[in-house]
Amino acid sequence: QVQLVESGGGLVQPGGSLRLSCAASGRIFRIYAMGWYRQAPGKQRALVAAITSSGSANYADSVKGRFTISRDNTKNTVYLQMNSLKSEDTAVYYCNADVRSTGGDYVRGSWGQGTQVTVSS
Repeated sequence: QVQLVESGGGLVQPGGSLRLSCAASGRIFRIYAMGWYRQAPGKQRALVAAITSSGSANYADSVKGRFTISRDNTKNTVYLQMNSLKSEDTAVYYCNADVRSTGGDYVRGSWGQGTQVTVSS
């Protein structure tokens, strides 16, 4: 019912920056919380940052002070500004959202393809 498309990943040197975007589409009446997750090789997918519909954000300890999550409710889009990147930030990054559909159901979005972030010199 809800599709998510991530973009903005790439190869960056340690200390560099990237900005990820994720657009939600489908049978959306309202989007509540949105979040960014990442999955490194051999590890489970983990929450990196989340933001409520009113803009309140929280972060994993490993990215506090370096990453900033934001959203544009008019575009059903969430962003992740990543600064001071480290090699341990290398992962596939995914987003997801808690949505009330046009049919009245409360659903989570379908996982997208993700976007690869590689931090390496």
